Amino acid sequence: MNTPTRRPSAAYRYLFVAGLGLIVGIVATVMVSRAIQARQDPFPDSLMHVMQRQVDLLGDAQAQNRCSLADSVPRLQTLRSLSNDMDIAFPDMRDNAQFQQHASGLRATLNTALASPPTDCAAMGTLVEKIKTNCQACHQDFR
Repeated sequence: MNTPTRRPSAAYRYLFVAGLGLIVGIVATVMVSRAIQARQDPFPDSLMHVMQRQVDLLGDAQAQNRCSLADSVPRLQTLRSLSNDMDIAFPDMRDNAQFQQHASGLRATLNTALASPPTDCAAMGTLVEKIKTNCQACHQDFR
């Protein structure tokens, strides 16, 4: 007796094609997102991350009661140096008066702090809050 040959049902073929389409779609999405990401300049985000980390380290030192000049001055110098690059990081904001006002305010705060560095934790806490206020004001206007 001959047994009839069973052909796979159409549902399996549709399921296979749908699964293959899903995999191709995921791969294409990842490739497109990577291409878009490669075209973006990482410098502005990197600058903001490094500046945020320096401010966080100042706050951590203050929380750990490590408020000597050796703990604060290097961080303040780094922040001041990085603040010079804000115009480079955001070239389309170079002519914006409000952005320049925020950048100048941060630089003035850092210049004052470097001219007279905090010598105790209360002063460092006040300085960290002032720096965060400068940063927050700019982020509210331009994020």
